[in-house]
Amino acid sequence: MRRYGIMPPNVTTNERNHTPCRVRGRVGESDRPHEPESAQSMNLTISTRGRRLQTAVILIIAASAMLFAMTAASWAQQGGSAKPRLLTPRSQGDGTVLELPVTPRQPTEPMNLRPLMPQAGQELEIPSRELRNQQGYAQVTVTVTDPSGRYVTGLNKDDFKIYENGQQHSIEFFRKDLNTPVSVGIVVDTSGSMVPKVPQARAAIAQFLNDLNERDDVFLLAFSDRPFMLQPFTTDHGLLRSRLGLLHAFGRTALYDVILQGLLYVAQGRYDKKALLVVTDGMDTASTGQLAQVIAQARRQGVLVYSIGIGDPGGSPSMAIAIGPFVFGGDSEKVDAETLRTLSSETGARTYIVREVGDGETLRQATEAISLELRQQYTVGYLSPNPERSGYRGIKVEVPTHPEAEVRVRKGITVGDRTASIDPAGSSP
Repeated sequence: MRRYGIMPPNVTTNERNHTPCRVRGRVGESDRPHEPESAQSMNLTISTRGRRLQTAVILIIAASAMLFAMTAASWAQQGGSAKPRLLTPRSQGDGTVLELPVTPRQPTEPMNLRPLMPQAGQELEIPSRELRNQQGYAQVTVTVTDPSGRYVTGLNKDDFKIYENGQQHSIEFFRKDLNTPVSVGIVVDTSGSMVPKVPQARAAIAQFLNDLNERDDVFLLAFSDRPFMLQPFTTDHGLLRSRLGLLHAFGRTALYDVILQGLLYVAQGRYDKKALLVVTDGMDTASTGQLAQVIAQARRQGVLVYSIGIGDPGGSPSMAIAIGPFVFGGDSEKVDAETLRTLSSETGARTYIVREVGDGETLRQATEAISLELRQQYTVGYLSPNPERSGYRGIKVEVPTHPEAEVRVRKGITVGDRTASIDPAGSSP
C-alpha cells in the first residue's frame, strides 16, 4: 500500500522508483543534481595535467629538431659531405622556407632557360652563329677610363687593338655595352660575423637591383659554411628583392667553395656577358676547395668577378669558437682583400673595400659603381690561332687613339675548353 506524503514544492518523484529528484523550478537552477565539490576539483586537476603533458611533448619535439639541425650542420662542417650542398627556396607559401639540400647542377646540365625577346629599340647585338661556331673564337669585356677614373665612352672598333701572347689579331666582333643585358650572380656572405652588416648589405643589393638593366637576369646565392640558392635566375627584380629578407647570418665562411658554385651557375645564364658580385666580410674558414681552383675556373669562364669586402684587410686573425652552426669570435673585422683583388684582376673587374663596419653609404656607392660600369664597357671578339693546341694564353688590349687611357681586361683566355663556350640569349652553338 502506497504511503503518500507532502513533497517540497520543487521536488517530484521518479516514475519508476518513486525517488525524489530535482525539477527546474527557479531561474538559474540546474536541472540535474550538482556534482560534489571533490569531483569538480578532480576534473580540474586532470585537465591541468593534460595541458602540461601536451606542452612537454611540444617542447621535447622542438628540442629534438634543434639538436638534429645542429648535429647535421656540425657533420657537414667536419667534412661529412664531399661537396657543398645547395638549398633552394620552395615555390609555395611566402617563400621563407628552405627545402632539403639538393645536389648542385654541373656545367653540363642545362638549366633550360627561355630566351628573352629583345625590347623595341634595344635589340641584343651578338656574334653571328657562324662566328661563334668557329673553333678558337673568344671574346673579352674591355673597360676604358681616363686618368681621372671617368669612363671613356663613344669609342669604335678601329680605336682598339687586341693581342694574344704578344701577337696582334684582327677584331671580328665589336659591341658597345650601353644597353647590353647581363647575366648577373649576386653572392652574399651570411656567416656569423655578418650579423651587424646584413641590414646594410640588404639595402646595398636592393639599390644594385634598381640600377640594373630591366632585362638583366639575376640570381641570389647566400652562403656561410655552405651555399643557399635563395632565388634562381630571374628577370623579375622585384621578386629577387623580396628574397633579401631571407639573409640571416650564422656559421663559418666557405668563400672559395661558394665562388666556385657561383661561377658554375652564372655560366648558365642566357646572355654572353656575365658578371658575379661577391659581398663578404671575412676570410675563408670552411672550404674544401683551394684558391688556385677558383682562379683557374675564373680564367676558363671569363666571368667578370666584382667583389665588395667589408672590414679591415690588415686586421689580425683571432680565435673563433664554433658550436654547431653558430660561431663566436673569429675574423669578424678582417677581410681577405688579397683574394678578392686577385679574382677581380684576373677577370677584368674591380674590388671595393668598405673599411668601416656599418658604413652603409659607402657600401651602397660601391654597388652603384659596379652597376654603372657594366653599362660603360665594350665587348671585343677575335679568333685565337692554333685552337687545337689547348692552354692558357695572355690577353692585352690597347686603345692607341687614347694613349693616356687605362684599359682593363681579363688577363688571358683558356683555349680548347668548351665548358666556357659562348651561348648568348639561350641559343645553342
